[in-house]
Amino acid sequence: METSYDLIVIGGGPAGLAAAIYGGRAKLKTLVLNKGTVGGLVNTTREIVNYPGYSHVSGPDLMKDFKKHAEHFNVEFLKGEVVGVDFSQEDKVIKTKKDQELTAKAVIVACGSEPRMLNIPGEKTLRGSGVAYCATCDAEFFEGEDVVVIGSGDQAIEEGMYITKFARKVTVIVLHDEGILDCNKVSAERAFNNEKMEFVWNSTIEEVLGDGNVEGVKLKNLKTGASSELSCQGVFFFVGMIPSTGFLKDSGLEMDKRGFIPVNESMETNLEGVYAAGDNIVKYLRQVASAVGDGATAAVAAERYLEELHHFNSNILQNDKKVLLLFFNALVNESLEFSSLLEGILSERDDDYKLFKVDMATKKSLAGKYGIEQAPAVVVLDKGEEIKRLDCSMDKRKTKSQLF
Repeated sequence: METSYDLIVIGGGPAGLAAAIYGGRAKLKTLVLNKGTVGGLVNTTREIVNYPGYSHVSGPDLMKDFKKHAEHFNVEFLKGEVVGVDFSQEDKVIKTKKDQELTAKAVIVACGSEPRMLNIPGEKTLRGSGVAYCATCDAEFFEGEDVVVIGSGDQAIEEGMYITKFARKVTVIVLHDEGILDCNKVSAERAFNNEKMEFVWNSTIEEVLGDGNVEGVKLKNLKTGASSELSCQGVFFFVGMIPSTGFLKDSGLEMDKRGFIPVNESMETNLEGVYAAGDNIVKYLRQVASAVGDGATAAVAAERYLEELHHFNSNILQNDKKVLLLFFNALVNESLEFSSLLEGILSERDDDYKLFKVDMATKKSLAGKYGIEQAPAVVVLDKGEEIKRLDCSMDKRKTKSQLF
């Protein structure tokens, strides 16, 4: 198989597949590298009714449509678990568990996240059959039924209140003494005033009960040790999400203390040519629709980065003339004035240098490559190697003396 690509997408969920579709359509040689079944966490969702264009579709069926769309644009797929990366060079290196080594000029990390599981009996076997982890995705399937919520943090209480719009009753299982929740005070007050919410204090869940579908839960009182059963048709676990970013440890990629990746509006990470999208980034909403938007944005940003990289390599680094990289800021008068001055000087002897103007607002990665923080700035290259930097003085004679 091929090992070198323009773009490698790590992860085959909705964010990764959307990125792949955009990458393939842009004629980039694109690979989706996914350790499990293509579709990711969405494959565990039995019904999706809030994705535009699909009034009713299962998670696996929607992801099959995504994959088919990507394949239409000649996107390649490889099943493999990433165990190591090297993002320090222009050619990014990705290593898999099977000792495969792949390279790409740009990488999009879309490996997603997983709900934190308690790994109690019944939780895994009844997942998708009454066990759920996303209220926005699944709450409406419990219309008029009894639901149990595990957890008492902000997510658990706020998602629990959302579930009350559909369920007959929502019972929250809380580890703490009566009246103590881990969420913010406003949410706690709203929850206590919600007539459809009840609380079981000083308790934990031992087992999810049911044959084929959830029928109830087995609880244990932490103070008395007594066990009891509570009838219900759904159990929502809200005990946290775990980003699947462990393989990025020591990669130089910035992550928060939980392992989520901060990105800007273009899905750029702190590393040039590396982007992130979907549930593994720091974000507000984790849904299929928002993941698709992340993936599309990341792929377009990666495409533009690759265009810039190709232009720079072919027109600047391989130029026979010495090259002046002029970094300017169109919003700063001094920067524009120096640009005009330099162009005037070069017009007198235009055979000596090739001028390449770099707008710092649109070519941030190139500015970062040369450590340019303020404009105007000029880097002089000879056959791609930096030989000096100019003192950007408005004194024409002084500037000219640095060039000739």
